[in-house]
Amino acid sequence: MSAPTITLRDVTAEDSARLLAWRNMPEVSAWMYSDHLISPDEHARWFESALANPARRYWIIEMDGLPVGLANLADIDLVHRKCAWAYYLADPAVRGRGVGSFVEFWMIEHVFADLRLNKLWCEVLIGNEPVWKLHESYGFLREALFRAHVWKDGEPMDVVGLGLLAADWAARRADRLARLKDKGFDVGAWA
Repeated sequence: MSAPTITLRDVTAEDSARLLAWRNMPEVSAWMYSDHLISPDEHARWFESALANPARRYWIIEMDGLPVGLANLADIDLVHRKCAWAYYLADPAVRGRGVGSFVEFWMIEHVFADLRLNKLWCEVLIGNEPVWKLHESYGFLREALFRAHVWKDGEPMDVVGLGLLAADWAARRADRLARLKDKGFDVGAWA
């Protein structure tokens, strides 16, 4: 079986309703900081500000031409050459097919090669072990454990803080690229 074709495209106004539906899916909200049901009005305010904020960028993840998730950069700081990032796959059927690995590589390349930043960081709920382990496999180092950092279902939850420097990525890039290629992904643009 060949690897799926993964693309990331800019979020547009036409994606608003889809993103609201995704953000309210229990399997997505379980791993977000907020887990309340997001109203259409709340979502509209977030969506408008998200697309207008120059310190943020959003992409729809597509697999074989179908929207399956969202990736974003936040807190883009050109002075200190760093930003945060996150992503989720809304369609459970695409998990385990290498989509997350492809998105991870794409986002890291964008941050270091295109934006020329020096640091990419993220925060992951401690219970989302597959995601923070994926980040670590790409060279992210655990820089923090934020104890009782968020409340989920009325209980405090720890958050893992991870960071990747451009130099760390330079040392890990060839290995990660080879793994994507071995899985059948088209890596021609990065080779």
